[in-house]
Amino acid sequence: MIKFYYHPSPNPAKVALFLEETGTPYDMVPVDTRKGEQHGDAFKAINPNAKTPAMTDGDATIFDSNAMLLYLAEKTGKFLPANTPAARGQMYSWLMFVASGIGPYSGQAVHFKHFAPEPKEYAVNRYDFEAWRHWGIINDQLAKHKYMLGDSYTLVDMAVWGWARAVPFVLGADAWDKLPHVKRLLDEINARPAAQRAEALKTQHAFKTDMDEAARAAMFPQNARLAK
Repeated sequence: MIKFYYHPSPNPAKVALFLEETGTPYDMVPVDTRKGEQHGDAFKAINPNAKTPAMTDGDATIFDSNAMLLYLAEKTGKFLPANTPAARGQMYSWLMFVASGIGPYSGQAVHFKHFAPEPKEYAVNRYDFEAWRHWGIINDQLAKHKYMLGDSYTLVDMAVWGWARAVPFVLGADAWDKLPHVKRLLDEINARPAAQRAEALKTQHAFKTDMDEAARAAMFPQNARLAK
């Protein structure tokens, strides 16, 4: 049985969606990041990067969300494009674009806009610009295709969905006016029963929501260096 180490944030969400879409049996193990559980030895033995999500499947351990999507797609044989160099090349390219662009720049935009101490004008400008640039590329791709890889719903759309849910928090309340094609994909996936089950996972555990001093210390341990 797969053990899925979960927190209700964008990267775990996309893996939860894949598990629910395929009906793959799993046990959800909550990891409360605002309580610092990701820094415990037990979790770091599974994910040395101390970030959610992570997954074990027998003697296999997978600790990056995009690696988890690929692992599950290969395991189940579902939500993959055609097994041709052209189709797989596009899959790998867009999946890694989400991994190296959308996720990091959206995450840093959120951090500097909402949580970082002043002065932060340069950092906010940098990451807001890059987050908009990356989401604009996704929007342009979806302007040309129904889904990220063409006419078929795949793991890449699930990867985009995980972060698209957070777009207003990342970019601002008016973001959908400039990203209508991303919004179209988000709305379509949100209507899927599997997405609704994936969203409901967060109700299965009383995750901490307050961003108090203890949560800040757990989420942003680098700030301890500033206090020295």
